[in-house]
Parts: sequence; structure tokens; C-alpha cells
Amino acid sequence: MNMMLSRTAQATPSGTTRPQVRIVIVGHVDHGKSTLVGRLLHETGSLPEGKLEMLKAVSARRGMPFEWSFLLDALQTERDQGITIDTTQIRFRTRSRDVVLIDAPGHAEFLRNMITGAAQADAAVLMIDALEGVRDQTRRHGYLLHLLGIKQVAVVVNKMDRVEFSTARFNAISAEISAHLTSLGVTPAAVIPISARDGDGVTARTPRIGWYDGPTVVEALDALQPAAVPDALPLRLPVQAIYKFDDRRIIAGRIESGSLAAGDEIVIMPSAKIAKIRTVESWPLTPAKGRQGAGRSVGITLDRELFIERGDVIAHALTAPRDTRRLRARVFWLHERPLVAGMTVLVRLGTKETRATVVSIDKAVDPGELSGSETKTIARNHIGEIEILPGQALAADPYADNPRTGRLVIEVDGRIAGGGLVQSVEQGRRTVPVDIVPVQSALGPGERSARYRHNGAVVWFTGLPASGKSTLARALERKLFGRGGSPVLLDGDTLRAGLNGDLGFSAADRSENIRRLAEVASHLARNGHIAIVAAVSPSADDRAAARRIADSAFREIHLATPVEVCERRDPKGHYARARAGSLRNFTGIGTDYQAPAAAELTIDTSTRPVADATDDIERMLARTGVLFDELVDLNANI
Repeated sequence: MNMMLSRTAQATPSGTTRPQVRIVIVGHVDHGKSTLVGRLLHETGSLPEGKLEMLKAVSARRGMPFEWSFLLDALQTERDQGITIDTTQIRFRTRSRDVVLIDAPGHAEFLRNMITGAAQADAAVLMIDALEGVRDQTRRHGYLLHLLGIKQVAVVVNKMDRVEFSTARFNAISAEISAHLTSLGVTPAAVIPISARDGDGVTARTPRIGWYDGPTVVEALDALQPAAVPDALPLRLPVQAIYKFDDRRIIAGRIESGSLAAGDEIVIMPSAKIAKIRTVESWPLTPAKGRQGAGRSVGITLDRELFIERGDVIAHALTAPRDTRRLRARVFWLHERPLVAGMTVLVRLGTKETRATVVSIDKAVDPGELSGSETKTIARNHIGEIEILPGQALAADPYADNPRTGRLVIEVDGRIAGGGLVQSVEQGRRTVPVDIVPVQSALGPGERSARYRHNGAVVWFTGLPASGKSTLARALERKLFGRGGSPVLLDGDTLRAGLNGDLGFSAADRSENIRRLAEVASHLARNGHIAIVAAVSPSADDRAAARRIADSAFREIHLATPVEVCERRDPKGHYARARAGSLRNFTGIGTDYQAPAAAELTIDTSTRPVADATDDIERMLARTGVLFDELVDLNANI
């Protein structure tokens, strides 16, 4: 009964496949969900042999009437004793479907499961008590289904026996819930009158509902369709990890949609870097043969070495997701502290995690009352549309384009605080260069290393303005060149006069400035040169991003010269202008500088002469494998 089923189909003994549909059942705890589930298990022949008779006998011995909900209680007890029967995901078979029925004990728990992908449903059954009618929680559940993009909903009006199977009562409830769902863009597949306890309307139209000519519950479930096969959607492979194994660099992840094979040209987003898949690795047999589709966990190797990190998304170039630093989402809020504009949260999108700022809140709604308001807060169990400004570029799809990658989770203080669907994505700076194929250098890094007597590296000088970055960078450039090396100076101000001339000094522009510097420096390092970068780079996050781009070639040197010394030097007059108020956002006065916590080398140029500091750097580069050390005295006093 609890055999593991595939996401979309299950093989039959004859070798054919039956569609599998995953259906979540929502409703108030007293509206008869457990009774209906127990009746469905019985009516479809899905109970373990003898289970029903045993429970009826137990009830008789105890002098209490048998209830269909006892079936779930009994199965829960068996599961607690180690028998593998899962009562939160009930499996049974209709005439033409394999059904996985997901019980949702409450809308908060349901949402937590849905947004984390633990219970992704193709359709829903919404239960209503015929005596109580459509309540606030019913409307809230309907709105929640809308929020989560579930378009197929069958409504079950239970306990019709308590209203004497009144046609008028059923019609009134049907009209009210249909109008509510239709206003949300969801047309009910059916509204069905039943008595789950007595069996009316579950698998048969009994005389007591002779006035009803629609489908039974089982017929309605049989008509619900599985979600679109993920293989038919564009390729999305969120990167989970990168492993170095013998001489291979294996990029591992789970294919969420689409398919891939060796030889495919792919793009890594959000960086928009192009490569070809060299091999597809799998376990236990590798390499994998043929195309690998959605749901498969794979590892791939590429035809070139690129910087890739967890959270990147691999796609085909012509159908890549957007890169963005701003997106709009419809979210359901679970945290006791209201979500407010300006709040900093952790956003999880696929395997990517990043800090983000909520920049605006619109259309906050209490889904129980359907009252929208122009507000800057979203209260607990309320829904709203928000704009999010991630701290890092993301690769994202609107949910309407790809449900597999269009869900996000919001965390506060280390726990899930809300989640929902990506509605729209603001296009970032980078586009996929579909007509560009990167060309590798004709020279390998080893050839340049043999000539220059060093490996490629990025030597990154960071520190306050006037701390001595450019002075030391120029001195290091001269010394390395004098020993036959190939150093290239990349000064921050010089590049801002050209390559980065379109950037200002906002946080976003500063980040982009550092990214461009890091990309250029990393390219030089991969080709055997020593790129010497001199840039204030005040943000620890931006420098961490630069280190990720350059990977093992990165060497950070922090010039920890005191600010008062830097201000006395002030060779460009910037400190004086900042003090006078004519230079805003100047690091050291108007903007905080975040000092490195673990730089490869720290130097105070107020106490260390340039020649000695340059020797210190040379020795550090030799110790860390950049310079071949036969020309460097590693034992000299520092």
C-alpha cells in the first residue's frame, strides 16, 4: 500500500503506466477529513486485509459506534510501532489514477510543507461542513490554494445528513464557494454533496442525493490531471555543491525541470557564463548514458574551468532564467512579528540563500475576510505582495513560467517565517550571450608558469583611502616584473575612468564595480598572470564575492593604516572635501569600512616602509604557492 511511487506515473503489472496525481485535502479539523479519507481507503479497496473488520470488532467490544476516522488512528499507531504506513500521504487507486492524498492538518503547517517542496500538490480537495457553511477559514484555505498556484480544486460539502440533504442548503453553499474561488481565478472542478460517514456521494449517488447529477468524490478525483511533466519545461539544475574528484571538478545538483546530456551547451546563471557539458556523472555507473531528466540527481563536468557556486542555476542558453537584483512575490506570512517594509530577511530560492531587503509591501490581505489594504505591514497568517531587493544577484523564474523554480522561502531568526510565489522578475544587467562562444587561450597556464616562474594569482589590496594601496601595488608590480614575472596592475580609480565609468557609488554600483574588477583579475590569473588589484572595496560581502570568483588564486592584503594617518596624508584631497560636506558616501568618514577578518597578510604602512612591506608580500606569495621560492628568502625577518 505504501510503495514509493514516481512523481507522475506508476507502472502496472502489464507494463503500462497509470497517471499519478497528488491531491492535498484541506479543511477545518472538524469538517470530516479523516472520515472521508477512511471511507475512500475502504471504497477503493486500499486497506490492509482484515483491518476494517478488526476495528469494527474492537469498537463493538468497547461499546462504541465505529467511526471511519478510526482507520487513520489505527494506521498512525502502526506507523509509531515501526510499520511503514505514512498517514500524512495516503495512497490509493481509482479506476484510472494512482492518487497520493496529502493531509493538511492546518493552513500554517500546510504552507510550511508546500513552500519547502515537501508536499507539492497537483490539485486540492476543499472540505466544507454543510451545517456551518463557508467560514472565514474556508475562504482562507481557498486563498492559500490560490497563493500556491493550485488551479484544480474539487469542493466537498460534507455532513449533508445534518441538514437533511437539503438541496437549497447545498445550492447556497455551492454558489458562495464557487463565487469566492472564481474571484481568485480558480474554477471548481466540482462541488459535491456527501455524507462521508454514511457513504453518500463518495463512490455512489445514493437516493438521498438523487437530486444531484454531478460526479462522486472518486469520479472527481479520477478527472484531476497530474501537473505538466517537468521534462517538458526548460532545463533548471540548481547547483547544490561542487566536488573536486581526481582531476575532475564535478558540479552536483538535482534536475528540477528539463533534461541534459553530454555535449549540451549550457549557461550558468546569474553570471551568464557559457560552457559545454563534457560528461554527466552518476552513481553507481558513470558516466551516465543518454539524456537525464527531471528528478534525477546528477553531477556534470564542463569543457572549461569556470567559477560556479552553490545557488547558481544551470540552464540551456536560449531558455535561461532571468538574473535579477529585484523581484516581486506574493507571500503568506507565518511569523508572529509582522513583515514590514525595510525589514532584512533571508531569502531561499532553490539552493540559493541570500540576505534581502523588503523594499515595499502592497495589497496586504486577511484571506479570511478578503479585505485588502494599503499598508506597510503583513500580519501573521495574512498575505501580501512584496518587492524584494536581494543582496546578491539571483537566477529566478516567475512561478507562472516554471513552478519548479518559482517558489521562495523567507526565514527570520533561523526559522521559516513565510513563503510564496515569484510573480515577476526585474531583468538584471547580464544577458545570456547566446551568439558568443568563449575561446580558450592557445597557451596553457603551465607554459606561462614555466616562463614567468610563478602561478597565476589575484593579489587584492584593500584598505581605507590613502592607506597606501596604489603605492604598494606599484612597488610590487615593479619587483615582480624585475624578477621576470608578468604582473598587471588594476587600480580601482583607473578602471572607474574607463571600464567602470558608468558606475556610481551606491551599494549596488560598488558591488558591480568589485565584480567587474574580480572578473578581469580572475581572467588574467587563469592565464598565468599576477593581477594586482588596488581598490578600497569597503564591503566584506563584495570582497567575499571577489574571492569566490577568483577561487584559489585569491590573496587578500589588508592595509590596516589608521584613519587619522590616512586623513593626514590625503593626497587627493578627498578627506578634506568629505569633512566639508561636498563629498558624500566617502569611505572612512561617510561610509563604514568593513575590515577583513582573515586576510592573507595585514600591513600598517604607517610603521612599515614600502621596501620592507613589498618583501613581506613577496614572501607571502612564495609561502602560498604563487611564486616559485628559489629566488625568495622565506626565512628573512619580517
